[in-house]
Amino acid sequence: MKLSVFTASTPDLTMGETISVVKEAGIDGIEWRFADVPQDALDEETSFWRNNLCSIPIASEKAKWFEYRLAAEEANITSVGVLPNMAAGDLVTTERLLRAASFMDASFIRLGVPLYNGDEPYSKLYAEAREYLRKSELLCRNYGVKGIVEIHHNTIISSASAARRLCEGFDPAFIGILYDPGNMIYEGYENFRMGLDIMGAYLAHVHVKNVSWSRVVDTDGNDIWKADWAGLRKGCVPWPQLVDDLKAIGYEGYLGLEDYSGEFATKEMLYEFAQYFRTLLS
Repeated sequence: MKLSVFTASTPDLTMGETISVVKEAGIDGIEWRFADVPQDALDEETSFWRNNLCSIPIASEKAKWFEYRLAAEEANITSVGVLPNMAAGDLVTTERLLRAASFMDASFIRLGVPLYNGDEPYSKLYAEAREYLRKSELLCRNYGVKGIVEIHHNTIISSASAARRLCEGFDPAFIGILYDPGNMIYEGYENFRMGLDIMGAYLAHVHVKNVSWSRVVDTDGNDIWKADWAGLRKGCVPWPQLVDDLKAIGYEGYLGLEDYSGEFATKEMLYEFAQYFRTLLS
């Protein structure tokens, strides 16, 4: 297994700074955040989802892609993937990002998945998502880049079982699953080893974060349980056991850091991740 970092979690580092620290930390690859920084966010403090300094604009073209690709190649860092926050069914953006990934020699892009809030029936959202994946698979074949769907709370694939059902019947060479056990602490928890077995050949990538539950008082004064980001060693995901499970099934892909806990400053977070997971992988 190799290590990578998703630049959504390095918002205060520029592209050059990110590559420099990634190389120094001994991390193998980068997952590029493809997203527009809102104009009204430019004067804000840096943040994961708004003023993120290591973001590639959605409408960017080859000149920008070449800048990022070349910088990574010169540092001997792999551009692992292209990760937008994309609506399910958006084939125009899907093809644009497949073109970017192919140009940058990245192996996958993240596809859109329908959100679920109860307003529309699951059956309708599922059918629409299947049709989107069918069309996306054809595009992925054309560009030689895999499309992956992320297990995520508040979507129709919050568990490994749901993700496998969505992908069933598609070619795992071109459609796969981004396994995110941290997200499954929010919603969708299944026995982690069982989930790996369920996904089978569709397992394409793993995101590394952690989440914990605590009792808090909400705005109405109610005592409730709430999930929130936690340090890698401190949350509910048992990473030492999960790494052993990944070894047991023969997983040879990337473990991609996506830490939003704020436990460490960004540079220290990257060093901590590399040191901790190199130990687990040894």
